[in-house]
This record gives sequence, structure tokens and C-alpha cells, in this order.
Amino acid sequence: MNFNMKIIYQTSAGGIVFKKLVTSHQSLVTTWLICQHSQHKGWVFPKGFVGDKDKNESNETAALREVQEEGGVKTKIIDQRPIISTYEYRFEGNLYKKTVYYFLMEYISGDPKNHDWEMMDAKFMAEDEVKKTLSYPSDKEAFAKILQGL
Repeated sequence: MNFNMKIIYQTSAGGIVFKKLVTSHQSLVTTWLICQHSQHKGWVFPKGFVGDKDKNESNETAALREVQEEGGVKTKIIDQRPIISTYEYRFEGNLYKKTVYYFLMEYISGDPKNHDWEMMDAKFMAEDEVKKTLSYPSDKEAFAKILQGL
């Protein structure tokens, strides 16, 4: 046990974004936005720190901002009750305890290709592809909770 290890608490907010598409057979399909992180290369839902630009920022405002920055799209929050995800990770000798507030969001406009530098890719995928592609248990659990609630 490293007694010099600092514990750092972080709060993030993000979105689990869906877009409904009409197929060539006129059936309705729901796709979901996921992003590939530039640094750790993991596939995740777009999220980021609450209050890193505006100290009085709400979780909802941060979530909408982060989805637009990392996912390249404008969205609206469909459900004000977030899925709350918690996990820990170690980085540079510190222990990070992270709480993420994910909001169910509906796509309004924009192109995932317009994501920022933090992501190397962002795209909409079918539900089964999302389940196979997400990299982390916390994101997979959040997605399962969103799907249960629909």
C-alpha cells in the first residue's frame, strides 16, 4: 500500500446519445454515439469534467457541452435523471475516484467527424455493435441501465 498516494475525486458528465434512422426498407432503427479516445484508445461515451471552464456549471450543461466537443453533435437531454457511474483508476501514483453523470440524449444536428482532439473517432452504431465495442465495464453498465429504462 502506498501511503503517499493522493486520492483525487473527479466529477464528470456526459451523454448516451441516440439517433433514430429510417432504413431503405422504411423501418426505424436506433443508433448510438460512441467515441474512441485519443490517448488510451478506448471506446467510450463522450464525457468530461464538470466545471472545468465555468465553476458554476451544472451537470446537464457540462454533459451537453462535452457531447458537442467530443462527439461533434448537438443534442437535447431526454431524461433529467442521470445514470450515475463510479469507478477508480490509478495514474502517476495517485488514486482517482471518479463519478460520472450520464444523461440520455437525443441527437439534434451535427456530424461526429467534427469531434475535438481528445477523440480520434466518433460515430453512431447499432446497439449490438455498441455493446461489443465499448471498452470499459462502467460504460457497458451505464448503457445497459439506459436500455432498461427505455
